[in-house]
Amino acid sequence: MQSELIVKVKEPQAVERKRLRPGQTLFTYLHLAPDLEQAQDVLDSGATCIAYETVTGAAGGLPLLRSMSEVAGRMSIQAGARALEREAGGRGVLLPGVPGVAPGKVVILGGGVVGANAAYVAAGIGAEVVVIDRSVDVLRRLNDRFGARVTTVLGNADTTEQHVLSADLVIGAVLVAGAAAPRLVTREMVSRMQRGAVIVDVAIDQGGCVETARPTTHADPIYVTEGVVHYCVANMPGAVPRTSTFALNNATLPFVMALADYGIDDALRRDPHLQNGLNVMAGQLTNRAVAEALGMHAQAPLAMLERQSTHPAIWSAREYANKKT
Repeated sequence: MQSELIVKVKEPQAVERKRLRPGQTLFTYLHLAPDLEQAQDVLDSGATCIAYETVTGAAGGLPLLRSMSEVAGRMSIQAGARALEREAGGRGVLLPGVPGVAPGKVVILGGGVVGANAAYVAAGIGAEVVVIDRSVDVLRRLNDRFGARVTTVLGNADTTEQHVLSADLVIGAVLVAGAAAPRLVTREMVSRMQRGAVIVDVAIDQGGCVETARPTTHADPIYVTEGVVHYCVANMPGAVPRTSTFALNNATLPFVMALADYGIDDALRRDPHLQNGLNVMAGQLTNRAVAEALGMHAQAPLAMLERQSTHPAIWSAREYANKKT
């Protein structure tokens, strides 16, 4: 790869990581926290790596993650509805119900962007919807938005267990920026869920919030464990590429233009929100949450930028030369 700036959508594959070199910048979703092998490869490459999922926004939040979280959140309900069908191994429950038959119960763990969009679709089709979150402010915003169509519950071990065990569909929508997702649903809890209930773990990109979750693909999206159907596709928006492409382009283009117009280091210095997206530079981790998840030490981004301008690529070039020989 000869390009100085490489813009992708998903994490680089192993063969792509081996081709990265000093002087290149990779701008993409990385999700390094649960993936030590990928983290070590990009560290060894000497490349600068900026992760979509940790870039922040002037209005708060994670704007480059938001667009795909909106897609994944809305998709989670239709994916879960399909998995609930008997042919897929589910309970044979129609989420909206019909006159005289109660609707299915959807329990959403996390009230952020994924959770709010899942609730939007689930409430829209007439399901019984419960959103669990540990933040009263998040629950208040959801209550203001959805009113009586969605039940909001303050999250703790007891309330989570109570609602998960009675759910037809559980949506894992937990996010800790840059870090591995917390495990909220244990295998023991899954074993006591209703037979044929469904779990859609949208947090699987960050390791998953359900102990029994493991990444799946669009070609083979579901599996059954403890009598519960699991849908854990690690790239859910890939199923609707037209919508996802336009949504992601709208969000990423201003940052790509800044990187191209000002150069990598200057663009990072100018924009503290883009700087928050810096995960790897000159063989060092620069995001604290990622480093803590991997059991490593993080360097401050500004310190690395200063060091890079004073001694460009000394450490990364040495790593790269050693690897090539």
